[in-house]
Amino acid sequence: MTRSRIIAGLFAATMLVTACSQSSATTAPSAAAPSAAAPAASAAAVASAAAAASMCAKPAPFDAGPVKIAMVRQSGAGDYFQQWGGGSQKQADALGFQMQVYDAQADNATQATQMQTAIDSGVAGIIVDHGLADTMNPLIKQALDKNIPVVVYDVETTDPRVIHTTQSDADMATKVLTVMTNDLGPSAQVGYVNALGIAPLDRRNVVWEQFVKQNTWLQKFFVGKYTNATATDNAVLVDAALKANPDVKGIFAPYDELTKGTLVAVKNNGLSDKIKVYGIDISNADLELMTAPGSPWVATAATDPAGVGAAVVRAMGLTLAKQLQGTDFKFPAALITQKYLADNGITNMDQLRVAMPELAEASQMIGCWIKVAY
Repeated sequence: MTRSRIIAGLFAATMLVTACSQSSATTAPSAAAPSAAAPAASAAAVASAAAAASMCAKPAPFDAGPVKIAMVRQSGAGDYFQQWGGGSQKQADALGFQMQVYDAQADNATQATQMQTAIDSGVAGIIVDHGLADTMNPLIKQALDKNIPVVVYDVETTDPRVIHTTQSDADMATKVLTVMTNDLGPSAQVGYVNALGIAPLDRRNVVWEQFVKQNTWLQKFFVGKYTNATATDNAVLVDAALKANPDVKGIFAPYDELTKGTLVAVKNNGLSDKIKVYGIDISNADLELMTAPGSPWVATAATDPAGVGAAVVRAMGLTLAKQLQGTDFKFPAALITQKYLADNGITNMDQLRVAMPELAEASQMIGCWIKVAY
């Protein structure tokens, strides 16, 4: 869910994929050629094939059995995190990882304890999925100082040794807020639901502030908090804000659990036909909410959570194999509107992946020895 350059197609370019391809063309010896030419050509082909096979063989440490790693998560409620975790586990199994997963579920102290446990467990690498910078950075440094590679997803880090991956939060927010601008126009009364202090939500907040200023929007309220029941807890906050400010025309809630809570509050106040809601992220549950009759959720921007989870695990594989070039990567996102879903009859993630292949992450973080699981 929730600082670096956007690199289009960056991950495929980091790999030695081309070294794995072989020419399908063969040259038959001419009738006038000496018969010795045929064995020579055959030997060259065999040598080429052997070189390609060697390049595509599993590199160390994957050539010596399962590789133990840890994933230290700070997940929240909702099936976005479930899909992310499912994709990461499926890819870990396909790569030959034995992955121990820890999940603090919105408890920062627990995540710190779990990270320390992972460091002390003797794993070959650690993936950190979300987390507060103040909590995690000292522990990430400790792991790196012990020569344990660390790949983070949506954690604000400054250590140049970290492999940093994230969604393009600025791009996602810009895509959605451009739709909101077109729908509402300038000087509209708007509401905002966010929980600052979390890296991706902070980055989306920067874009929000720019759009508010550019459009001279009148921000009537700003509420939000991140908990292990984000949707439920924020429904109460937004409900109170709407009772005091029922005339807002649009609400930006840039994380799908925040969006879900916002939808509940809008509906409970009888404002579904008067307020448009704009979110970020996508899941099966989100699609159901967006396509429900009379839903005020009109636009979101997202990556495929399962695909991103798998790509982050592949980043760890390439890091341990010493085949990853660079340390800072962003996954591009796609705009998804309620109208697009209705026009194409899309109601679940499987249908969305087919309709919007740009969501796929299967071409990211690859190598010829890697079986892409998602």
